[in-house]
Amino acid sequence: MHLSTFTESLRGNSPPELSVYLKALWFDAKDNWKSAHNLVDDLDDKKACWVHAYLHRKEGDIWNADYWYNRAGKTRPSDSLNDEWEKLVQAFLADNSK
Repeated sequence: MHLSTFTESLRGNSPPELSVYLKALWFDAKDNWKSAHNLVDDLDDKKACWVHAYLHRKEGDIWNADYWYNRAGKTRPSDSLNDEWEKLVQAFLADNSK
């Protein structure tokens, strides 16, 4: 799947059958932060931590976001939330195609 196909799926009522990380980002793009957060909240892998960090950054809870970026092995980016969302989606779509 390509980024454009993923973003087109946002017109629908349910996420495509992809990874939990992409489903969380799909819900986030649909302004459903709670559903997005619930999908990654109990996961402990680096990918989930990265999504978790992004979600808390978007929420404005920077201390918590930095905690999760650290757990993900990442540094909080200075780019826009939209740019980070796109990077996350592209990274996970690339993982999904392997």
